[in-house]
Amino acid sequence: MMITDPQIAIFMLGLFIFMVLLGFPIAFTLIAMGLSFGYYAYYDPMRMQSIFDNRIFDLLVSNTYSVMSNDVLVAVPLFLFMGYIVERANIVNRLFFSLQLMARHLPGSMAVAALATCAIFATATGIVGAVVTLMGMLALPAMLKAGYEKKFASGVICAGGCLGILIPPSIMLIVYAVIAELSPLRLYAAAIIPGFMLAGMYMIYVVGRATINPSIAPKPKEEDVPPLREIVFQVMTSVIPLGILIMSVLGSILLGLATPAEAAGVGAMGGLVLAVLYRSLTWERLKESVFLTAKTAAMVCWLFVGSWTFASVFSYLGGEHLVASLITGMDLSTIGFLILAQILIFLLGWPLEWTEILIIFVPIFLPLLDHFNVNPYFFAMLIALNLQTSFLTPPMAMSAYYLKGVAPSYIQLQHIFAGIMPYLAIVIFAMAIMYVFPEIALFLPDYFFGEIPE
Repeated sequence: MMITDPQIAIFMLGLFIFMVLLGFPIAFTLIAMGLSFGYYAYYDPMRMQSIFDNRIFDLLVSNTYSVMSNDVLVAVPLFLFMGYIVERANIVNRLFFSLQLMARHLPGSMAVAALATCAIFATATGIVGAVVTLMGMLALPAMLKAGYEKKFASGVICAGGCLGILIPPSIMLIVYAVIAELSPLRLYAAAIIPGFMLAGMYMIYVVGRATINPSIAPKPKEEDVPPLREIVFQVMTSVIPLGILIMSVLGSILLGLATPAEAAGVGAMGGLVLAVLYRSLTWERLKESVFLTAKTAAMVCWLFVGSWTFASVFSYLGGEHLVASLITGMDLSTIGFLILAQILIFLLGWPLEWTEILIIFVPIFLPLLDHFNVNPYFFAMLIALNLQTSFLTPPMAMSAYYLKGVAPSYIQLQHIFAGIMPYLAIVIFAMAIMYVFPEIALFLPDYFFGEIPE
């Protein structure tokens, strides 16, 4: 029985997943898979070839140049630098304390403050690991000291930290814009309502749970609450300056006053100014921020080089056409296609992270959107919501491992996994709401940039 090229493409995809599960670096595994299978795909036995006379090498060089010259990706290092500066300048510490004072009368006030801090910090950085780790060191000990239940406190940090890949300016949305060839401006506008809706649903759950069972989130003692003058001072010096910075970045994008890269430059400069004003910017912290920015931006760029090479070979071998034929052959309705796509993305979130899912698997569905008459920005928001689950579903549940790395030794993984399960259900519920009311994702982009012509 002769093996066909599409079958080899599917084997290539399965081998990639296997290698990633073994722990190999994603970017370089993509490049290795693309080069090895691409060498086979482009090899021409009918003419004499030297070992390096193969189109796959030209493709790799071309993809590398395309990534380096992509204007949209310029925003990635600038937004990263903004986030790392805000993180290392102790601005988030001030923000959490201020929000905690503002929410002191609510049940589960510290949990609400932690979620609000995560949501606001998410607009300064799209890196989930940074948000979960920082809040795990900052908010988790405070909640545990206040008598919060271990599972309850752990779930709050993990779920809130994941908002960083959904709420703009999100690195994930920039990556999606490049992959799907969509406008990052419209994607940012589309993500605002779903992102803050999900954060609001988390807060409603927290308040409701703490109201029903106050023992899991005790209220602060009156003697621990500072005078009103100090509360006002904290709000004025922490929440308002950071809020102005965030609104100037997002507002300039939504109003068409700046591109994402230009707005990211403003945000990076604003983060530096805030760090100087708070007298928390040191040479060591600046060096750390620059180093981490370069490291993470390089990772993102190599992911693109590898993914574009891998995807080109996968498509050339006929893998993309084979998958498309299977799905269209099912004779699905539009709703059926959307449900099938989201179930597959959800299941892939168990063993894989958002980068592998977004870069390898999402492009398989993109050519089918026209066939099923699905708005690409609506589909993008469903994917963005769904990718929250890739951080919350065991066994990979990376947010749990990020938190475990900084949590006290008596906080076990089973406590964290148990704590994040309710938020997983909330994400699925939020997706169901957006299925019923797609205007949640489409209202702002249509309002700011006009409706997409049919």
